Amino acid sequence: MTHTITPIGRRGLLGLAATAVVAATAWRPAAADTADNAGATAPIRQLDTALLAAMKAGRGTPFAQRYAALATVIEQTFDLNTVLAASVGLSWSAVPSDQQAQLLAIFRRYTVASYAANFDNYSGQSFQLAPAVRSVGNGDVVVQTKLVATDGETTPLDYVMRNGATGWKVVDVLAAGSISRVAVQRSDFRRALASGGVPALTVALQHKVANLSDGVLA
Repeated sequence: MTHTITPIGRRGLLGLAATAVVAATAWRPAAADTADNAGATAPIRQLDTALLAAMKAGRGTPFAQRYAALATVIEQTFDLNTVLAASVGLSWSAVPSDQQAQLLAIFRRYTVASYAANFDNYSGQSFQLAPAVRSVGNGDVVVQTKLVATDGETTPLDYVMRNGATGWKVVDVLAAGSISRVAVQRSDFRRALASGGVPALTVALQHKVANLSDGVLA
């Protein structure tokens, strides 16, 4: 059985922000924090720059080229190991190491392909990044951004950052400042995991990557 997995990206993440409840959520300035603001915000500044470049490249640029341009930045910005473990849930620690490695490899491709497929159109938008971060406990902070359309409409898109051995990395994305992408993915992954475990989820993500890339990454 093929299971539908919701793609992430501008239409996936920002689509969540298009609901009536989200539309009523106001942009909130970040609170000042004693954390290293520059260290936490620098990866998001780099990501926003890469996403804007991908949007400007648009669908006229081959998918493989847009994918390659985003891959390094996304892998440097996100702690995909932590994101995947949280998305799978408590059962992750019991998954055999070879299955973990296979799923992580396809999850990396799925994440990059989702961004390449969804950030593919430019009509004058810009990203704005709040200079201060907001503490959410346990040493994690939120870097707040918003995508600004030419008509002035703004869409909040925030990143939960964690400082580890390799520096500050994204461990979750919040649409409208509150809708957790990890929580959405955990719900999406649940059916595949229940029916066939990690192998079924791996296959489902492989199909999704093929669909997102129109077969280029099949």
